[in-house]
Amino acid sequence: MPLKDVLQALAIVLIWGVNFVVIKYGVADVPPLLLGALRFMLAAFPAVLLVRRPSLPWGWVLAYGLCVGFGQFAFLFSAIKLGMPAGLASVVLQSQAFFTLILAGLLLHERWQAAQILGLLCACAGLALIGLAKGGSMTAIGFGLTLAAAVCWASSNIIVRLMGKAGHTVQPLNLVVWSSLVPPLPYLAMSWWLEGPARMELALRHFSLGSFLAVAYLAFMATLLGYGMWSRLLSRHPANKVAPFSLLVPVVGVLTSALLLGERLSLLQAAGSVLLLAGLVVNVFGGMVLARWRRGTVAHGA
Repeated sequence: MPLKDVLQALAIVLIWGVNFVVIKYGVADVPPLLLGALRFMLAAFPAVLLVRRPSLPWGWVLAYGLCVGFGQFAFLFSAIKLGMPAGLASVVLQSQAFFTLILAGLLLHERWQAAQILGLLCACAGLALIGLAKGGSMTAIGFGLTLAAAVCWASSNIIVRLMGKAGHTVQPLNLVVWSSLVPPLPYLAMSWWLEGPARMELALRHFSLGSFLAVAYLAFMATLLGYGMWSRLLSRHPANKVAPFSLLVPVVGVLTSALLLGERLSLLQAAGSVLLLAGLVVNVFGGMVLARWRRGTVAHGA
């Protein structure tokens, strides 16, 4: 990859890693479901006037928007509000890769490779350590909601694969922008029901500059700019060269949470995080390493 594209990938990693700290600041003053509604309203308008509608049936756009826009972030925002440390959330959310693997096997009948199974077992051990860890500010409900967010993200990955199997060409940025039209109404309905009109009115009446900057960052930086640059990289380079950069997002998430929020992981949480990230590395690179080893063995034998 040219240096400018590497720098662009690292900029995306920074944007998405800092995103978790911004969420923490955002939910401090705005109820999480209302925050989600504001994020996607700002991400959708005026972007839908500038970005062409994806060449997909509306059913696919609706399904994707409900899974990744509403499901993932409704659970994630609520998790961070209810006691999930921002840095640890950035790590646990990466379990979406393994939920995707499981769902693909169950629903799409995709066969698992040895490296994927090893990575899955490693990640499960890491999640178990994080879940069982004592100390720090993590709550059980926060941990559980973060896992639910990861399942929703994984479900959106399966939806994208189904789009491809149905013969549709997926334009990532176009899909992200237009699917942002889907979440605001479910967010507002759930916020009215669970958070209550009084809390919604109070948050909007005392909407601060800090809250506006948090919403703006989530909408413009994390959603539109981040996915826009990511889509550009995927259009210029093979996915196996671009995707590994995403492994750095939880690293940035943990570091920025420690620097800006003073969060610290317990020993078990740190060990679990290392195991989970190691499982991701095995899942991403294990197949290539095993294939090269087999080719080398064959060549040596010949």
